[in-house]
Amino acid sequence: MFEVSGPKVSNVSIPALDEAAGAAARARQDVLTKPQGSLGRLEEIACRLAAIQGVARPDVSRKWVVVVAADHGVVAQGVSAFPSEVTPQMVANFLSGGAAISVLARQAGARVLIVDAGVAGEIPGPAGVLRDLSLGRGTEDFTQGPAMPRATAVRGIESGIALADEIAGEGADLLAPGEMGIGNSTAAAAITAVFTGAPVADVTGRGTGVDDEGFERKVAAIGQGLSVNKPDAGDPIGVLAGVGGFEIAVMAGLMLGGASRRVAIALDGFIATSAALIAHAIEPGVAGYMFAAHRSVEQGHRLALDRLGLRPLFDLEMRLGEGTGAALAMGIIESAVRLHNEMATFEEAAVSGRPEGEA
Repeated sequence: MFEVSGPKVSNVSIPALDEAAGAAARARQDVLTKPQGSLGRLEEIACRLAAIQGVARPDVSRKWVVVVAADHGVVAQGVSAFPSEVTPQMVANFLSGGAAISVLARQAGARVLIVDAGVAGEIPGPAGVLRDLSLGRGTEDFTQGPAMPRATAVRGIESGIALADEIAGEGADLLAPGEMGIGNSTAAAAITAVFTGAPVADVTGRGTGVDDEGFERKVAAIGQGLSVNKPDAGDPIGVLAGVGGFEIAVMAGLMLGGASRRVAIALDGFIATSAALIAHAIEPGVAGYMFAAHRSVEQGHRLALDRLGLRPLFDLEMRLGEGTGAALAMGIIESAVRLHNEMATFEEAAVSGRPEGEA
């Protein structure tokens, strides 16, 4: 059994949101050629982006999607409708540009980076560029002991932080961490149960589409993993080491590293949100940099978003992962910014606005 005490993540400094920039953005929204508040949450998005970036007119023209792949030892418990062999096959599909996220990232005008954080099998085909941040050939089966050593969990997070720093250095404004890994919704449900305190059955969904017997095995595996590892919400590294995944570690690091560089995070579905729970437990200020893209049909996702204090932008009954919901949200976020920056003010358009002093 792995030791799960010891190393901690190096200090991550996340700047406070710039209230002055947010107020300047709100003042601009109030003089654009529309009734105040009439663009609803689009106005809120633009103003929070201003506070994130520290400027009255934010920019999200430089968008990135980072898809992180890894395998999970818990699949040995029959928790997935698909075998682990699908993970490397899907990575090859990402690299060749044929996956759903490939299509949606192209539509969003986002750069795509594929990361191997711990794929168990050989990735077929030479197409594309793969970033190797592998932490091992998949995690251990967490029903038998910790998914990974604590030091490995720390290394995964710090690898994600370093990668986010690199991406920020290339001028990224908006970052969407996505994932691929057979068995990862089981790890996500276990993490969500720890941080929300909800019963396992209330945070567990059908993932890849398991039948009733598969669902019962999944709930039982999560319950056993929590019993064996006894993760404590006050120790997020211990939670990650006990029942998490390599891709979840790297995604948590991407979120922390992005926020530390004032890069906004487009938060995808259930697995990405479990990584956000880890990141938030390490540094709560990270949540202010996140825009929840959508509400997944995975039943634990709502509870995880509530724990983070985030409201999704839409609900299309999706559950694919890969960053697909976040890529769709990029269009909404960019629309909010373009409206904020490109609409005329009442004065510029010579349109009569609200008379001064009118209630």
